[in-house]
Amino acid sequence: MSEPIARERNTVPRPYGSIAVIGAGAWGTALAAVARRAGREVRLWGRNEEDIATIAKTGCNLRYLPGVQLPEGIAASCDMEAVLKGAEAVLIVTPSVTLRDICRQMAPYLAADAPVVLCAKGIETGSGKLLSEVAGEELPGHHFGALSGPTFASETVRNFPTAVTLAFPFAQAHRREPQAAPASRMALSLGSASFRPYISDDLVGVEVAGAVKNVVAIACGMMTGAGYAENTRAALITWGIDEMKALAEMLGGRRETIAGLSGVGDLTLTCSSTTSRNMSFGVQLGRGIDRQNVFNGNKVVVEGEVNAISVIDLADRIGLEMPVCRAVYDILHGGAELRDTFAALWSRPLTGENRILNFALQHPSGS
Repeated sequence: MSEPIARERNTVPRPYGSIAVIGAGAWGTALAAVARRAGREVRLWGRNEEDIATIAKTGCNLRYLPGVQLPEGIAASCDMEAVLKGAEAVLIVTPSVTLRDICRQMAPYLAADAPVVLCAKGIETGSGKLLSEVAGEELPGHHFGALSGPTFASETVRNFPTAVTLAFPFAQAHRREPQAAPASRMALSLGSASFRPYISDDLVGVEVAGAVKNVVAIACGMMTGAGYAENTRAALITWGIDEMKALAEMLGGRRETIAGLSGVGDLTLTCSSTTSRNMSFGVQLGRGIDRQNVFNGNKVVVEGEVNAISVIDLADRIGLEMPVCRAVYDILHGGAELRDTFAALWSRPLTGENRILNFALQHPSGS
């Protein structure tokens, strides 16, 4: 990425000294390690007492990141009040479906001026609301942002070079003095030699990208599991990017945001490796494994499975066609047959590739 020349400002940026991380799964633990390596005071909250006790005693999250020694100084606790007390900023890293409940638990203890960074990806089922809207209803008066990008927790926690997008809306005052903006201060709070945040003011675009990419990753996994290869996956990724752009734009985001780390970057990673739970989930389904037997029958949160419902619900509300996401929804939640559904995706009317060429032709297959 090209780097703009920094302009002189009067404001001296100051990182947040104390960061609370809510959610002790793989990604939450990895982000706690990131913040600690960046020199912050870090407290990590989780609901599983056994896991938290292990982290506190051994410095390892044996359930989610076995074999990885965390940086010293991360205080782990199941006490929400203790974790949030004195926190200057908060990262919420719990599954998207739990966000509203987590925010309600946080409300009595969260400092009035603490910014909140949402690190899960999704759209609320039923309401069609972005996660920042959900959090805003439960925690009014706070600045809300999102952290997203091509990140596998197992690599980030091992201090492999990683780049992300960190998005907050910018008030007019922040445009005059961008160093004072929550996004800038949070980037300084997490940035290190191996963790590089890029600052964005397009919260909507970043949130939409995160929600849609999980669904597209399942599509890529399904086709891979069904025996198709790189041509097919490249087409699905390209179509997925277009669906991200269209949804972001209709919700007030910017299409160019999708070209960045939170869009193309994250989608490329997630659709290219079974390290991604969404991709792995799709691969297993594509191989004909029954839903109840995926991941050997273990209960694993697959964000894209839920996101397929919320994304399509939102698309229907605003009148947007999203063929790839629709195909995944139909297979997962409508009982559609996998190969027939994807065959229909390829047999849609032939159209121009860009908006200027606005026409459609009957597909030669006759569909």
